[in-house]
Amino acid sequence: MAMPTDSATTAAEMLRDGSCFQWYVIPLLAFVVYVYAVEVERRNWNLLFAGLAFWGMDWFNEIWNSLVFHFTDYAPLWGAPASTAFLILIGLNIEICFMFAVAGIAFGKMLPADPKSKLLGLPNRWVHAVVGSGFCVFVEVLLNEVGALTWDYSWWNTRVPWLIFLIGYLPFFVVSFWVHDMASVRRKAAVVGFIYGVDLVAVIVFGVVLGWI
Repeated sequence: MAMPTDSATTAAEMLRDGSCFQWYVIPLLAFVVYVYAVEVERRNWNLLFAGLAFWGMDWFNEIWNSLVFHFTDYAPLWGAPASTAFLILIGLNIEICFMFAVAGIAFGKMLPADPKSKLLGLPNRWVHAVVGSGFCVFVEVLLNEVGALTWDYSWWNTRVPWLIFLIGYLPFFVVSFWVHDMASVRRKAAVVGFIYGVDLVAVIVFGVVLGWI
């Protein structure tokens, strides 16, 4: 029977330990609130919902990553055992959470106004999604190098970066940009609501009720 890796054990011991709290979490929270407040003030619903979609997709990934650890009792695909103010899930600390909360808005701001325009002869949304995903994988590699983010599977590391690219990040960008370009605010809200609905049900079922994550 597989035994948990050292990094997974360390992360599991830190999971939702309130004694790790640091006060810098509060200004980080204020920054996230400010970023969204600016878009609400400008009534920029494209960026607002694109950011929420990006964040919601990350929560979905973090939930199933926690389930990987539960069912294997070996390791999640990625873990976050390094110092943190609060470890929410085994691969998601409060700092990562706040980063993804604003990342979708930041990447959305770089999109050309015309979704049908071309970059390098290719659809601009796909170019931005590929470049953005590649950038995120590069950052993950750096985090792994310093031990802040751990990979314990031979098929999920720098030797197989395309899996991290395709599963770890590309869906975030594709869904975020898709929501960004929707013509109807109601449709944007419906899609984002569905994403968060799935996340919420998963947290309640797998976290609160079953205690698996």
